[in-house]
Amino acid sequence: MSDIVHDRYDDLYLRKILRDTRTIAMVGASANWNRPSYFAMKYLLDRGYKVIPVNPAAAGQEILGQKVYAALEELSVKADMVDIFRNSEAAGPITDEAIKHGAKVVWMQLGVINQAAAARAEAAGLKVVMNRCPKIEHSRLAGTIEWHGIASGVISSKKRVL
Repeated sequence: MSDIVHDRYDDLYLRKILRDTRTIAMVGASANWNRPSYFAMKYLLDRGYKVIPVNPAAAGQEILGQKVYAALEELSVKADMVDIFRNSEAAGPITDEAIKHGAKVVWMQLGVINQAAAARAEAAGLKVVMNRCPKIEHSRLAGTIEWHGIASGVISSKKRVL
């Protein structure tokens, strides 16, 4: 049983995960520029992470220049983290895939909580974060303002030239 309380996380726990992670499989990544997964993926790519989008509906396409895969089992590299941009119910089977894949971390996005999946992942030796966003946590821990969406490149104070 884990000593982690999943309604709050110690900053050292989150920092270690974000520092040790190099490759992230983002399950539920979207090519739609105004979806949260797009912003999160862009931010993480800009910070040097390798982000592999996983979305069966977009398999074979590209999101932010990265090839989209249909499932974790199709990845040619092992992801350190599986970032789940799906609902809490879907997080269960995705967590099981992450365990099989050999990921070190299962990170469930804001609003995504699955205690049973978390327990299975922890029993298999994975670290778990629920109801948090790695983009927000990274920028919060780094002390930057990007977590407000200001540095996303979508909002600008510059006058639009036609």
